[in-house]
Amino acid sequence: MSVKSLKDLLDEGVEGRHVLVRSDFNVPLNDAREITDAGRITASLPTIQALSEAGARVILMAHLGRPKGEVNEKYSLAPVAEALTEALGQYVALAGDVVGEDAHERANGLNDGDILLLENVRFDPRETSKDEAERGEFADQLVALAAENGAFVSDGFGVVHRAQASVYDVAKRLPHYAGTLVQAEIEVLDKVASNPERPYAVVLGGAKVSDKLGVIEALAAKADKVIIGGGMCYTFLAAQGINVQESLLQEEQIEKCKALLEEFGDKLVLPVDLTAASGFAEDADTQIVAIDAIPEGWMSLDIGPESVSAYAEVLKSAKTVFWNGPMGVFEFAAFSKGTRGVAEAIIEATSDGAFSVVGGGDSAAAVRLLGLREDGFSHISTGGGASLEFLEGKQLPGVEVLES
Repeated sequence: MSVKSLKDLLDEGVEGRHVLVRSDFNVPLNDAREITDAGRITASLPTIQALSEAGARVILMAHLGRPKGEVNEKYSLAPVAEALTEALGQYVALAGDVVGEDAHERANGLNDGDILLLENVRFDPRETSKDEAERGEFADQLVALAAENGAFVSDGFGVVHRAQASVYDVAKRLPHYAGTLVQAEIEVLDKVASNPERPYAVVLGGAKVSDKLGVIEALAAKADKVIIGGGMCYTFLAAQGINVQESLLQEEQIEKCKALLEEFGDKLVLPVDLTAASGFAEDADTQIVAIDAIPEGWMSLDIGPESVSAYAEVLKSAKTVFWNGPMGVFEFAAFSKGTRGVAEAIIEATSDGAFSVVGGGDSAAAVRLLGLREDGFSHISTGGGASLEFLEGKQLPGVEVLES
C-alpha cells in the first residue's frame, strides 16, 4: 500500500502551514462529563506533538457521540480540549463552532506550533450525509480553514471505515498523509490479515451476533480457531438446541448460526459453562452452571471458569491472536471474570512469543477498566469497527483515499 506518511510531510516542511488533522476523540464520558477512558486521546498525541514541534499551525477535527447533526452541549469537545491541554503541556483552544466565524478567527490567529480543536464535526449534518455534494460543501469549508498551502493528516483510525466529510472528502481536496496512529494500525492489521503466524486464534465477543456474522465467516476461513463468548454466544448455543432462558438471544439469527456451525464446527469454540444471573444487575444472585442448566427465568451474563480454562488452553499454543469483544458484562464486577481470564490468557501467550492484537472498542476499554497491563499485548487498536472491517477484507474509504 502506497500512502504518504507523517514523516513525508515533516520532511517537506510544515513551519507556518495550517495542517488539518482528523483525530479520534470519541471517548466515553460519565454523567459529570468527565472522561473515563482517555486511551484514544493518548494514542493521538505523537502526531499532534510532532506537527506542533515542527512549527505547524495545527487544526484538529473530531467527533464525540451521535449528536445527529445538531449542536448539543452534551456532545461538546470541551472535556477533550482540557485533556489535550493537560497531556500536551500547552494550551489547546476550542473553537465555539465547526466552520463558523469563531473557527475562522481562531484559525487565522494561529501562530507556528499552536493547536486549535474545532467543535464536534457531527454538529453539522453534512459531516455524515450520504449526499456527496453536501459532504463536499462541508469539506470545502473545513479546507478553507487551512488557507493556502494547507495539508491533511488522517490520524483517526476509528473512523477510516466511514466515507465522511472530515475523513474522506477533505483528503480529496488537500495533500494527504497518514498520521503515526493510522500508519501503525494499518501495518499491524495487515500483518494479521495477510501473513499471520500459525496457529492463529481469534477471540470474538460482544452483544449481538448479527454485528459479527460477516466477521465470523471471514475469519473462520482464515483462522485456526475462533473462540466465541459474550452475548453473541447464546444464539450459537440456541442453534445447538440449548435453552438459554432469558439470556440475550437473536432468534432470527439461529439458522445462520446453525449454518456456520455446520461449515466451521471444527474451528468454532463455544462455552462449556456459564455464569448465570437472577437478573441484569450488579448485585444479582449468581450461579455457575452447565450451558444447558440456566435456571428458569434467569440469564447468563458471562462465561464460566471451565470455559475460561478451555479458551486459555487454545490460546496457549497460538502464535497470532486477535481479540474483539468482551466475554460478558465486564462493567459489573461479578461478570468480569470471563473477560479478565481470557485477557490474562492472551497476555500469557504474548509473553510466550505470540503476536496479539486487541481490536479496539469494548475490548480496549475492558483492558483499562480491569487494570490489565496494556503492554502485555502486542498492539491495542483504537478502532473496533475499522479493525474488524479491515480483517474482513473490506475497503476502508478513509484509507483508500490516502492511496490516491
